Amino acid sequence: MITARNEVLGRIRAALADLPADGADSEVPRKYRRAHHDTGLVDLFAERAADYRAVVRHTLPDELPAVLHAAARVRTLLVPPGVPEKWLRGIEPGRLLLDGPALTPAVLDAVDAVVVTGCAVAIAETGTVVLDHGPGQGRRMLSLVPDHHLVVVCADQVVADVPEALARLDPRRPLTFVSGPSATSDIELTRVEGVHGPRDLEIVLVSHG
Repeated sequence: MITARNEVLGRIRAALADLPADGADSEVPRKYRRAHHDTGLVDLFAERAADYRAVVRHTLPDELPAVLHAAARVRTLLVPPGVPEKWLRGIEPGRLLLDGPALTPAVLDAVDAVVVTGCAVAIAETGTVVLDHGPGQGRRMLSLVPDHHLVVVCADQVVADVPEALARLDPRRPLTFVSGPSATSDIELTRVEGVHGPRDLEIVLVSHG
């Protein structure tokens, strides 16, 4: 008598029939196209990120402190441990708030600040910034609770497509994919921003000059 259980197990055995008997891992062929774009990746990333309503600014390495200094005139800069000191050159200490020790969710929700982080990689095809929450990227809570997130993206961090991005990332790390400000249209198909994360996403693209 063939039961549903036997049928499922039979399909699994058939699918595993060509694997080594000793259980050793076998190489999985991945012949799909890994990159749809070869040139103009930074410009494409900027265009796609702007399509998602992110504010995109271009700057040079020496001009980055001035960009952040301008942001600090409006709001306090909330920075995680590991943000390079050269990014913050010339900014008054009173305009900086360090997330170390870790601030509580209540404080993060109440403070009027711009969260400044780096990123692990940026994807041109989708206009997505990926954080793996290493040094200078902060806890996931920093990218979710405050209303304004400013991400510094260096030109050499921009890759063509998702497969190329995944090849650079460590799957064992916590990964956050950010495509534009947080938004939902669940209620009567009306777009509402800032529901599940920052209402404003600003991307500062640092070129090589």
